[in-house]
Formats: sequence, structure tokens, C-alpha cells
Amino acid sequence: MKAAWYDRYGDADVVGMRDVAMPEISDDEILVKVHASTVTTADWRLRASAFPGAFWLPGRLMFGLFAPRSHVLGGDFAGRVVAVGKAVTRFSEGDAVFGFSTLGAHAEYLTICSDAAVAAMPPGVSFAEAAAVPFGALSALVFLRDFARLKPEQKVLINGASGGVGVFAVQLAKVLGAEVTGISSAANLALVRSLGADHVIDYAAPDMAADTARYDVILDTIGTMNFAGIKQRLTSVGAFVPLNFGLREVWQSLMTGRRGKRVVVGVSGDNQADLAWLADLLESRQIRGVIEDCYPLARISQAYRRVESRHKTGAVVLTIVPPEGKLVVAE
Repeated sequence: MKAAWYDRYGDADVVGMRDVAMPEISDDEILVKVHASTVTTADWRLRASAFPGAFWLPGRLMFGLFAPRSHVLGGDFAGRVVAVGKAVTRFSEGDAVFGFSTLGAHAEYLTICSDAAVAAMPPGVSFAEAAAVPFGALSALVFLRDFARLKPEQKVLINGASGGVGVFAVQLAKVLGAEVTGISSAANLALVRSLGADHVIDYAAPDMAADTARYDVILDTIGTMNFAGIKQRLTSVGAFVPLNFGLREVWQSLMTGRRGKRVVVGVSGDNQADLAWLADLLESRQIRGVIEDCYPLARISQAYRRVESRHKTGAVVLTIVPPEGKLVVAE
């Protein structure tokens, strides 16, 4: 099978197409023919060994000190089950599924445990849109619901509201009953409104500095804020929740504790129950995937370059199996 392979850390050009052996499934796994995947900031950081600050060495120790241990990246996927292990009861051959595998989705086939973050694709959703959901939506859900403990009628400010995590943070904050303000570029303000934001702010406009509202939660999805700079914009018990953080934020979270204005950090996980809940929201169109562009797998280097620009809107999708008919891209 074809896979996007890298055997050293570096820029986008270290990734190239290669023929590799088909993966074999164990008793509790399914084999998925991947129709679509995505390139995310997580893929970029793993490929380039761009772990932030003091996390560089732990990252290298985890994923390969001198060279990557795993050679095929990609977490998000959507495709069809082509084989099941003998202990699998949840899925059958031919089922359309989507999910998050951490690694291995930038290939024509992947294996994943049937009890992992994989779920049936909702009817009427394209493979491309389904692939655009797991990483961003799972991250947004965990950071808002579990770390920030967002409650109905609270006010939340989302920085980077048009990015891969931000588009889902806006939608899920509304599902959770919050009043949402989204920060993005002027070009994406209409998109952020269409996702349900009650208020929008152009990060480059004067009204950004003039915003005097106080927020119960500030979620920074892109790493351009710091606690000292936004502390005055929190309520007396407000939480600053950075998606990307370093030792400074870890120390601040320990010092601010659970009372008063505080910093909350954590590492999001992914599980089947959360993905199934998101699938229900996707089917009822309470959330939707946002796709900036689609690239064939052979052009994965260009997809990486777009992600590394830090200015993409929504997801950058890899179409591993060309879609039948016209691809519907979420607007």
C-alpha cells in the first residue's frame, strides 16, 4: 500500500510516498481503507520535532530521540472497514467509520482497536468532512467541558476561532450553553458567526484592544495569549485555558490553584464515548466540519506547508480515495 513516510525530523520535504506492507489486524482490531485524513498542527510538530520549550527532550524521548520511531503520521481518518478481528462485534466489513488513531492515518490502510476512538460515520456526511472532525472536536470538547468546566450562560472568549480546534470550540461552547465571543482575522468573521458565535472580534482591529468584557473562560487555541496579558479580562473566578503551554503555564496553574483567576492546563485524550457523542451532534448538524482545502496524499508536503503557516481555516484534508461526484466543502 502507499503511505506518506518520513524517517528523519525536518521540514515538509522529509515526507515522501513509499510502498509499505499492509498492516495486519489482531483479534480486537479493524482494518480500515482510509478515504480521507487531515494534516494537523500535531502532525507538523511530530514531523519537525517542534515540541515547545522544555517539552522538546520529553517529546524526543517519547517519539524517538535521534529519529522517529513511527514513520507514518496522521491521526484523523474516515474510511470503510475491510476486515475485522475475530473478537470484534461493534463493526462489520463495509461499515463507514471515522476516528482518531494518533498515528498511521496518512496511508491507504490502517488498523485500530475497535474500542478506541472510532465510531460509525453519520449518514449524509462525506468522508472528507468526517475526517475533519476528530482531532479538533475532541480537543475542543475536553478543554471546554473537562478542563475549563464551562457551564451554561457563562461567557467564553475563543482565540483562534477559525482554526482547526477553534471552529469546534465555538460550536461546542454553544452546545454547552455558553455565550461565545470568537477572535479571528477579518476574513473569517462571517464564518465564525455562522458557527454560532454571539460576538466576533477582528484580532487586528482597534476593537480588539477596546474590548472590556469579562469572561468566565478564555480558551487560547493558537498560543498568542499569556496570563499576564489577559488576566484583567477574566471574571473574579475566570479561567485562562491555553491549548499550547510550557513550563510557565504549568507553574502558573499550580500557583493559581482552583480559586480566583487561574490558569488551567491539561493534555486532551480521545475516547469512544466522546466521539460517539460528537457523531450524534454531527448527524443532527449541531456541529459541522470546516474544510479549507483538500490535497491528494501525494501532495502532502504542500498540505504541511499550509498548516505550518498557522493561518489555515478549519481543516486541511488529505483525500486518499478520490470522492465520487462533487466534494462538498463546508463553508
